[in-house]
Amino acid sequence: MTGTAERRAGVRPRAPWRARGRERWRARPLAAAALAGAAALSGCSFGGVDTLPLPGGPDLGSRPNTVRIEFANVLDLVPQSVVKVNDVSVGKVEKIDLAGGTGGWHALVTVKVRRDVRLPDNATASIGQTSLLGEKYVALAPPSHEPPSGELGSGDLIPLARTGRSTEIEEVLSAMSLLLNGGGLEQAATISHELRAAMGGREATIRSVLHQADVFAGTLDRNRTAITRALDGIDRLTGTLAAERKTITDTIDRTGPAIAVLDRNRADLTRMLVALDRLSRTTTGVVRRSHADLVANLRDLDTILVNLNKAGSDLPRSLESLITFPFPATFGNVIEGDYGNVRLTIDLDFQSIARNLLGGTDLEGLLGGGEQMRSMLQVPNVTLPQPPLGVLPRAAPGGGPPGLPGLPGLPGGAATPAPSAGTPGTGRQPSGKPSPGGRGTGKPGRPGALAPRSGDLRTPTMGGLS
Repeated sequence: MTGTAERRAGVRPRAPWRARGRERWRARPLAAAALAGAAALSGCSFGGVDTLPLPGGPDLGSRPNTVRIEFANVLDLVPQSVVKVNDVSVGKVEKIDLAGGTGGWHALVTVKVRRDVRLPDNATASIGQTSLLGEKYVALAPPSHEPPSGELGSGDLIPLARTGRSTEIEEVLSAMSLLLNGGGLEQAATISHELRAAMGGREATIRSVLHQADVFAGTLDRNRTAITRALDGIDRLTGTLAAERKTITDTIDRTGPAIAVLDRNRADLTRMLVALDRLSRTTTGVVRRSHADLVANLRDLDTILVNLNKAGSDLPRSLESLITFPFPATFGNVIEGDYGNVRLTIDLDFQSIARNLLGGTDLEGLLGGGEQMRSMLQVPNVTLPQPPLGVLPRAAPGGGPPGLPGLPGLPGGAATPAPSAGTPGTGRQPSGKPSPGGRGTGKPGRPGALAPRSGDLRTPTMGGLS
């Protein structure tokens, strides 16, 4: 019907299949152009599949810190790997570059970490593994062998000296394969057998040796400061010897003539040493034989020294008074010019006399106390006249007491010998005439005489004593 109408209207009918083919060919260029434009727009920023963010990664926040880490070997670490602190994911690996040069090549890993993570500036980094066959990650931690300092910030670098990695399972399997496949396992069995044979029955001795080794190591550890000081001293000594090498060389060169002299006198030196040996043997014998006497003498000397120590300052003072004995040390003050000052204190107590004269001697114990000395001394029996009451005794010739001879210088007594001419201390002139007021004239009427005079009250009151 349609074709008939078209024919009737004078329009050439169009085949249906041809119309649909033309529409398809027109859509293909449009699709190719769209794909080319998309590829052109996205080709500038697309760096591969590894640049696409992985689902379920750590949240870094709006402003994460960027830290660079140097590794000697990153193994199979890849970008977008996790960064952990104490097994908690806090960041991710952004990129891995090759750094170094003439000093050695190494990997430079750039990671991004959340800004709220607090790590010291001397933090360490290592590459770990989540499980035996798991993925690799970067582990950050504070230092374990030094105190933490500072704070790790954005743009900081963790150097190669503070990084490391864990042991790979491939390395463990390779080492085990080397050990099992002719890697010395048979030798280890032989060594174990020989050690068991050598130690069998000697367990106590080996335990003692190990204990002594432990004590020795402990002693060395306790004295490591002294050992270090001794090594430093040896180092200084060697440095001094090295600085004085020329002097030491000259000394050794000049020692040759001295050694030649000693060689020529070797016989005399030998005889001297033999004689010295005989002398030492004789001296040793004498000392051994006189050992008891020497010990006794030393003990006696010890007693003397102990008593001298007890004396203290008394001995020096006694030695000072020995110079002026029997007078005290102040005897020099007695004579002053032409007169003397004398003050005498006489203690006639027998007990004091015995202690002062015989104290410290063998006679001290034999004499006993003062009462025994009083019994040994007899008081002379003197009979004194007993005149009746109210009657004065008659004066004896010479003006002295009754029964006593006359005293010189008194009336009726012995005449005082005349001193020589010019003798000091007398009252006579060289001509033999007494001077006025002189003493020792023996004549009544001289001033200062104690002779009784008529009408004087001295005679009745003094009893005739002068």
